[in-house]
Amino acid sequence: MKVVFLGTNGWYDTPMGNTVCLLIETEHLIILLDAGSGLYKADRYLSAEKQVHIFLSHLHLDHIIGLHQLNRFYLPQGLTIHCLKGDRQHLLDVIAPPYSMSFSALPYPVEIQEHDGENIELQGVTVTTAPMLHSVPAIGFRLILEGRSIVYCPDTGYCQSAVDLARNADVLIAECAFRIGEVSHLWPHLNPESAARIALEAAVGQLVLVHFDALRYPDIESRRQAEVFARNLFSRSSIALDGLVLEV
Repeated sequence: MKVVFLGTNGWYDTPMGNTVCLLIETEHLIILLDAGSGLYKADRYLSAEKQVHIFLSHLHLDHIIGLHQLNRFYLPQGLTIHCLKGDRQHLLDVIAPPYSMSFSALPYPVEIQEHDGENIELQGVTVTTAPMLHSVPAIGFRLILEGRSIVYCPDTGYCQSAVDLARNADVLIAECAFRIGEVSHLWPHLNPESAARIALEAAVGQLVLVHFDALRYPDIESRRQAEVFARNLFSRSSIALDGLVLEV
């Protein structure tokens, strides 16, 4: 099984990458985690025979701006967008005139499903959600598929919910918007040490850092510094770059 990192930035695009979007292909489905600007690259992997599911962690623009690009795709099996309970109407308001093309105008059916903590059963995939610690309501995801477990903790500060969601996962993909030592209680995010702390306490197989703040991480050197620091705390840490294909 492969995880493809279509976008690894937070906030906005830079030469380092597009905003956050991850793709997982299974036998029957294409699963996308968040819909940042990197979503446009998904057509390299889409199949007319497979349903597409997008899981949105929250509605900050760097996580949903790619929805503006949905008219570029051919999805005869339709698209299902999964979001936190209460976010559906916000999506319908934003992805609509005068801001964008509405979902109903796309040449394929789109369904939006809200979730509030229950397990989501797809074709051979179980998805569990958990609340994250952020400035707005946000959720993380645990996917169990093909006998493996992948956890995605997007925008969040350190919290027990993230540790519990990641418990014994094969792979934890965690955001790393802040630089080493940086903390904010008003705008919670992870830094290399707090992401590594979650990985260590949850006893995961490996940690991959993603969602690097565009201003704080302007180049590969700054990301490498985060990787080295995280490895000092959790040796199986690495960073994601746009285009990375992770074998799980």
